[in-house]
Amino acid sequence: MKVILLGDVKALGKKGQVVEVAEGYGRNFLLPRNLATEASKGALAVLESQSKALAKREAQTLTDAQQLAARIESAKLDVKAKAGGNGKLFGAVTNADVAEAISRSLEIDVDRHKIEIKTAIKALGAYPIEIKLHKNVVAKTTVNVVAA
Repeated sequence: MKVILLGDVKALGKKGQVVEVAEGYGRNFLLPRNLATEASKGALAVLESQSKALAKREAQTLTDAQQLAARIESAKLDVKAKAGGNGKLFGAVTNADVAEAISRSLEIDVDRHKIEIKTAIKALGAYPIEIKLHKNVVAKTTVNVVAA
């Protein structure tokens, strides 16, 4: 019996896959628990149209992320922080500070959890950062820390 999985089923497959299962397993376990539906022509057509729509949305988000990455990489990001006479900061520059600087200069919101700072920023100067915008797109830029 061919079924389309409606959810992830351990040792069988992921959501949206078409799999061949034993008649009893399909009728007595998968179908009553709404883990799968029978693979009719109409159901397969719906599955294909959904997968095409998902692929189109995924391609659109990828191009949006690439355009955003290009904007971020070309922008000059300055973070103002209080510093002592020797150039050391009172505290440190955090991901939230960098996200606020991006929001201020580019007028876009970036989740602070997607910003990765390689080393702790505890002095004035320029520091490289990475922003994960998509699973395949990482924007690399430099943040200039200046005295407030």
